[in-house]
Amino acid sequence: MENNIPPRVPKRKSTARNGAVIGITAAIGISAVVLSGVAGYAGASYAIDQKQSGSVTAPITDKTSSSLDGNTSVKILDISDIVAKLKPSVVEISTESVSSGNSIFGQYVSQGAGSGVILSADGYIVTNNHVVNGANSIKVKTYDGQEYEATLVGTDPQTDVAVIKVDATDLSPATIGSSDDIQVGEAAIAIGNPLGSLGGTVTTGIISAVGREITIDNETMTLLQTDAAINPGNSGGGLFDVNGELIGIVNAKQSDTGIEGLGFAIPISDVTSVIDDLVAHGQVTTRPVLNVSLQQVQNSTYYGQNRTMEPGVYIVQIVEGGTADLAGLQMGDRIVSFDGQEISSNAEVKNILKKHAVGDVVQMVVDRNGEQVELDITLHGSEAE
Repeated sequence: MENNIPPRVPKRKSTARNGAVIGITAAIGISAVVLSGVAGYAGASYAIDQKQSGSVTAPITDKTSSSLDGNTSVKILDISDIVAKLKPSVVEISTESVSSGNSIFGQYVSQGAGSGVILSADGYIVTNNHVVNGANSIKVKTYDGQEYEATLVGTDPQTDVAVIKVDATDLSPATIGSSDDIQVGEAAIAIGNPLGSLGGTVTTGIISAVGREITIDNETMTLLQTDAAINPGNSGGGLFDVNGELIGIVNAKQSDTGIEGLGFAIPISDVTSVIDDLVAHGQVTTRPVLNVSLQQVQNSTYYGQNRTMEPGVYIVQIVEGGTADLAGLQMGDRIVSFDGQEISSNAEVKNILKKHAVGDVVQMVVDRNGEQVELDITLHGSEAE
């Protein structure tokens, strides 16, 4: 989570559902989607599934003013009253983590920064997992200048959401809205802590696209796209509508020379149950899990006594009493298909699980010692501690 370190930029590919495939080889000066925290400027690979026919950029409008020639007019929205109510609900987050160096330098402390949105008057705050991941110390500064030591309540790397808690009263919680019916072109307001030193910064724009499938560090997320300015340090901050309701948690931006106005946020309706679970249990209990460890084999290889492992996804560890164990899966099974879809990567298994709920029964076909075995998997969730 070191400051002032440029993002690692790996190769990545973007595949649009209209059949167009855009290949991008990353290098210095080539675009990258980066997590918008100052904490290390985390690098990321990315892919965009373009569900919308195109992005839109336009000014937010309301008040009429004449142009210089007096023949046309534009409308500009004054959102100062809305912003005045929203800013106390967004906090600055700073973190410290202790890392082990070499024998000369020993341990060293790295610092990071991000943003958060207040969930409750008694101090629950939502932010991004990548803002607080690995932190030994988390500090929160509210809009009125008060500073607090925060404790980590729970995190969910899959959705990049985390909840922290400060010992406070009478904080100003945000009003949780809905992201389900958001339309392209609706106004958007982003509030956060860009660069880790400009807390309370407000930027405005519109919703440029919905349903963008972005892959960041091997996790595919469906995000809102906005042209409101997003910068490192905005991670975990709020994306609001003009009614002052929280519609998204800012988590990424696209960076490149000559590219502007490509920011992304987690739709709030997609993670309300995750947030509730983290507050109540410290972990997600409502999402189905297989309770296995998977290993992806890319090419045919020999293992052990000249045993050939065909390319595919193998079960290499099973949690006793978990979903896979109860269904009769075994270590060494190669997953041939899951829910009727052929499986060739770990990500495909994860994406299928996302489409189901605890209690669903899903068919799986595995290759076990050269024979195909068909199993019905009753999906279970993580048990709260």
